[in-house]
Amino acid sequence: MKIVVGLSGGVDSAVAAYLLKQSGHDVVGMFMQNWHDTTGTLHGDCLWEDDLDIARMVAKKLDIPFEFVDLSGEYRKRVVDYMFAEYEKGRTPNPDVLCNREIKFDSFMKVARELGADRVATGHYCRLEVMKAGDREVFRLLAGIDPNKDQSYFLCQLSQEQLSKALFPIGHLLKPEVRRIAAEQNLPNADRKDSQGICFVGKVDLPVFLQQKLAAKTGDTVEIMPSFYEKHADKSSATDPETLAAPFKYTPEDGKKIGTHNGAHFFTTGQRKGINIGGRAEPLFVIGADVETNTLYVGEGQNHPGLFRKALFINRAEIHWLREDFRLSENETATYDVRIRYRQPLQKATLLMSSIGLYILFKNAQRGITPGQFAAWYRNNELIGSGTIQN
Repeated sequence: MKIVVGLSGGVDSAVAAYLLKQSGHDVVGMFMQNWHDTTGTLHGDCLWEDDLDIARMVAKKLDIPFEFVDLSGEYRKRVVDYMFAEYEKGRTPNPDVLCNREIKFDSFMKVARELGADRVATGHYCRLEVMKAGDREVFRLLAGIDPNKDQSYFLCQLSQEQLSKALFPIGHLLKPEVRRIAAEQNLPNADRKDSQGICFVGKVDLPVFLQQKLAAKTGDTVEIMPSFYEKHADKSSATDPETLAAPFKYTPEDGKKIGTHNGAHFFTTGQRKGINIGGRAEPLFVIGADVETNTLYVGEGQNHPGLFRKALFINRAEIHWLREDFRLSENETATYDVRIRYRQPLQKATLLMSSIGLYILFKNAQRGITPGQFAAWYRNNELIGSGTIQN
């Protein structure tokens, strides 16, 4: 089988390529360049040229062909422009999820197929299984064996068609085992640190990065006291999904102005850094941001009631099922394990399909439910579906 491996310069994709070659496959390493601009990137980050050099060295060490493809135009249009648009609306997108759906397993996969590849492999820590359903195959996306590295969440928007052309060779391994294999094979990146930050962009000063298109503008920072919620006890004790999923709507009159900021669209729910107001017994956290009035709402303490909600809502158009056979009908409910961000432990929840979208009702109130992020639901370690959080 001819397999194109997305060599990123990291140890995970390098070991994936090694394992596939050891299994007798015709392996080609391909590096994708997705970003040129260094605006907002933090000093000390590895530039893409370093990644390219390492990827080329890995291919040479493994004695496999090496290809290069520039997908920066597609990446800017389909991932970065989406990021800017979401932040401008006061939502917090997840570019890594979009990068996988739009670039790695779409644009990159198309180039690989043009090279004659049967499959595309990456160094993601997740597993893929195939089962028969009548006369067709169903691809099951399973969590990686390593609980500290499971990356199935980042693939929560992939389709059955994309999964049918994908391979994840290291999903059955723990990270230390991957490092050990790389060291035993003398791969040049055996001890290289894992990449961090935005997919293919790296660590960034987010406000500086976003100011490429979103202007900074001064607005009020308003503190909401816990007593505010005592006045809205009816919402706190509600049981209907619509009320539970609706975030509190604040006005400046609900609290006290305690400072200013440089743009509400630069902040996200649960954020601590960047508020720049000290002298408190406990740190301040963002509990809301109104981009229309450019008002930032904050609360003191990591257990501030404004940080917690028992439900969220996903518009019908934003719901994605990796397993169509599990799709819910209107008024149907089902129990799943759900996470609303990478590395969050799975949370017990009930999914309720309504005429307008999907409500996710958690057993325990969740901290920092963030519009624009993805909620993903699992059953027995299999990722069943996902959707963009509306509120």
